[in-house]
Amino acid sequence: MPGLPLMPGLPRHAAGAVIKRAGDLQGFRIAAGDQNYFACLLDPIADGAKFTLVVEIFTPGGATPPNTHRAAQEAFLVLRGNGRARAGDAWMEIGPGDTLMLPPGTEHVVENTGTGKLYCLTLMVPDEDFAALIRGGIPVTLDAEDLAVLGGR
Repeated sequence: MPGLPLMPGLPRHAAGAVIKRAGDLQGFRIAAGDQNYFACLLDPIADGAKFTLVVEIFTPGGATPPNTHRAAQEAFLVLRGNGRARAGDAWMEIGPGDTLMLPPGTEHVVENTGTGKLYCLTLMVPDEDFAALIRGGIPVTLDAEDLAVLGGR
């Protein structure tokens, strides 16, 4: 019912809903040597979602490789940090509160140009096996800064 608070003991999957806490999240690095990693929020593998929602965390100098998605739209909301993004041939500076949406077929790169970590809430719809790529990677322990950002602090 609208207006009722969530109770601390609410099961993870209650009435079809999924709830996760920052401390429950798992991080993954796709490949050894990558300077970005992902905290999986919701995805088809773990949660049955039709999309993938992650917080992508870039260490200073970290970047995505140039990539394109056949059918998926991808959106990035910068939560903390500074960077730049390329969509096609156009580069743009990005910072907290900026949102970038990429249509299917657009080659893109996101990179951290700041001195601290860059945190982006990243959504991909449809998933296009993004969750499998992430979850098939190397587990990463999320540090105190990561957990603070994920917890809204």
